[in-house]
This record gives sequence, structure tokens and C-alpha cells, in this order.
Amino acid sequence: MSKKLDLLQKLVAALRAERDTADRLARDTADAANHPEARPENDKDTRKLELSYLAQGQAARARELDATIATLLAQPPRAFAPDDAIALGALVELESAEKVERVFICAGGGGVRIEDERGPVRVVTPDAPLGGALLGKSAGDDVELVVAGRKRELTIVGVE
Repeated sequence: MSKKLDLLQKLVAALRAERDTADRLARDTADAANHPEARPENDKDTRKLELSYLAQGQAARARELDATIATLLAQPPRAFAPDDAIALGALVELESAEKVERVFICAGGGGVRIEDERGPVRVVTPDAPLGGALLGKSAGDDVELVVAGRKRELTIVGVE
């Protein structure tokens, strides 16, 4: 169980770093929008407006990341027995013809890659095609997935 808590802490650290960057960019962009050089030179010059919209988007991304972090910390991953159905918090080992990979199913942070002593772990959410296909399955089940027109066949090797 502590292995998954370590993974969760690494995920939260990565999301906090991304949040801090988005927050800094929002402040810097807002400052640029209010700088005298951003003053419109004519009625067609939208530089200040565009910077303002960009700052708002970056601030919204920072708030979204804060919410994701809070959600992840509110529900730490649980332990799974070998025959339990896959749900949020599961660390799943998958095998395909091409490779063996591990995915950590979380409420947020999809796409982030983290490492543990066994190597890389990809974070997926239930909204992702892979995450949705894995929910409710168990070790030994096969999953067929079509992503970007490409069919993948996966075997669930283990669930932790």
C-alpha cells in the first residue's frame, strides 16, 4: 500500500509543479496585459485583450489543478486483492504484444508519467478510453481497445 501512496505523492508533486507554473504564467501575463506597451495603438489592436484572455485561461488551469490535487488527497488509494475488480486507486499491470506497462487509475492527473522502483507508471483517469475499459475488469481479463483507429489487445496481468 505504501507503494501506491508514494506514487500518489509523486503525482501530487507533479501536479503542484504544473499548478505553480500556470499560476506564475497567469500573473506574468496579467502584468503584461497591464503594461503600458500593451496599450492599443488603434481600434484593431487587440493585444491587451488577448493577453487578458490568456491570463484568465492560465489562472483557470491553476484552479483546476488545485481542485484535482484536493480530490486526489481526499481519497487515497485503497488496497486491492488479486481478484478485486479494477476501480479508482488501482495500480494495474497490462501486457500487450508490444510491451508490458503499468497504469495508475486516478480521479485526475491523466497523462502524467511517474516512476517507482519498478519503472514508469502512466496515470489514467476513468474518462480516458483505457481507464474506462479497465474499470470493473480483473486480473486475467482481456481488454480490446480502439484508440485513434488503432486496435490494441491487452491482458490484465495484475491489480494492486
